[in-house]
Amino acid sequence: MRVAVIPGDGVGQEVIPAGLRVLDRVAQLDYTQLPWGSQYFEQTGRMMPADGLEQLARYDAIYLGAVGWPSVPDHVTLWGLLLPIRQAFQLFVNLRPVNLLPGVATPLAGRAAGDIDMLFIR
Repeated sequence: MRVAVIPGDGVGQEVIPAGLRVLDRVAQLDYTQLPWGSQYFEQTGRMMPADGLEQLARYDAIYLGAVGWPSVPDHVTLWGLLLPIRQAFQLFVNLRPVNLLPGVATPLAGRAAGDIDMLFIR
């Protein structure tokens, strides 16, 4: 499986490499790192190349990290990278399951594993 990897900015630069180490333990994937994001914008005036979506279409999956940087307005990251990717590849649901895990202390005193099972859909 060929995976386009866009680490993004800030915490994405830390989270994506850790995630790749996990993926390497469970699967054999062929990664291509793409340097798109706010630093790319500051160098080129674009969040991704003009043919970025065509480049991404050649991959089986996209692993996209957090995008955003104080010197780049949010609307630039949104309309220049995130929304074009989401719209082109019909990625409209950001689904985040939340479960209370056994043995993990939480502020939800008196609750047990299974008492909390939620989905956050953004």
